[in-house]
Amino acid sequence: MTTGEILCAVKEASRALAGGPARERTQALYEMANALERETETILAANARDMEEARGTISDVMLDRLRLDKGRIDAMAAGVRAVAALPDPVGRELRRYTRPDGLEIRKVSVPMGVIGIIYESRPNVTSDAAALAVKSGSGCVLRCGKEAHGSCAAITAALRAGLEKAGLPGTLVMLMEDTSRASAETMMRANGYIDLLIPRGGAGLIRACVEKATVPCIETGTGICHVYVDRCADLDKAVRIVVNAKTSRPSVCNAAEVCVVHRDVAARFLPMLERALVTERRENGLPPVELRADAEALPLLQSAVPAGENDFDTEFLDYILAVRVVGSVEEAAAHVRQHSTGHSEAIVTEDRDAADVFIAETDSAAVYVNASTRFTDGGEFGLGCEMGISTQKLHARGPMGLEELTTYKYIVTGDGHVR
Repeated sequence: MTTGEILCAVKEASRALAGGPARERTQALYEMANALERETETILAANARDMEEARGTISDVMLDRLRLDKGRIDAMAAGVRAVAALPDPVGRELRRYTRPDGLEIRKVSVPMGVIGIIYESRPNVTSDAAALAVKSGSGCVLRCGKEAHGSCAAITAALRAGLEKAGLPGTLVMLMEDTSRASAETMMRANGYIDLLIPRGGAGLIRACVEKATVPCIETGTGICHVYVDRCADLDKAVRIVVNAKTSRPSVCNAAEVCVVHRDVAARFLPMLERALVTERRENGLPPVELRADAEALPLLQSAVPAGENDFDTEFLDYILAVRVVGSVEEAAAHVRQHSTGHSEAIVTEDRDAADVFIAETDSAAVYVNASTRFTDGGEFGLGCEMGISTQKLHARGPMGLEELTTYKYIVTGDGHVR
């Protein structure tokens, strides 16, 4: 199908879904999860072909984002079921009041309509996006990166089979066949067909959508996330948090890219961190982290290299960590404000006052005290899964779940009222 035909088909299907009962949408999600599990071998075969074609053209950490195995497909199905089990977001009465003239006004949540997702090399986004769209009463147009198209096509086919088994049109969830820039730009300007566009990917993709889209667009994802180790931090706790935030999955947007350390503990903490991120990982056959340090941190680290001009403004998505030493929590917060993308920041401290200062002076979607930034995730926040992580302030911020994928309308009831 052409891009235009796909947009028309999803728009038509979304109209039928919007008026249907909640139980119909919920049952469809369970069938979609079952279909993912049934088609595991087909999906894995498609992913193996994608992996083979991408090997040597993208980095190892990006290959890991592309890679699927049975465990990841099982997790995708579990995410769909988790969304199915959530309360229905459509038809909620958000507010009711009566005006002095007797007019009754109700504010009620309704489906968005058609949600477009442009994403790169993470096939699991396909099922997350489809589940959230269907549960919230909307159709879904998916446009993945060319390196993941085979995997995403196999996943989409399974999801559509599940929809049809539940008696809903498979055209509620459609994957663009064209992976060229033209199809992405068509989606950005698909007024009347796409009601909300969400880009999930690197800074270039997000910037292109924000600059070119004429449909409503939510800025998501780019994560220059910081962990600040305060003078009153438990240093063992701080090492665990930074190691997790940096290495548990460095290619995702909630991974830490910068570690900021208070001057009073830098001489003790930085060698501890280097041992955990570099020495121990190398001894255990794991990729060591490259430390890029400012002038004050550099003499305290044996393996570090000097931080470059742009290292504190780069989303590495790799085993690289920029390190800076500061003299106060206020200076740490100022550094975050200057360099952050507004995604996720953490402070490690046993001083409640320092934590309160950091929280108050850090304007990001998620701010952590004594916890890893890796928790900024729809599943971890109890949302089932997420459509993306918004780094803007309107209309959604942070992990976007069902509530953020609905809009509302006013229902006004009178008795012959005229103005």
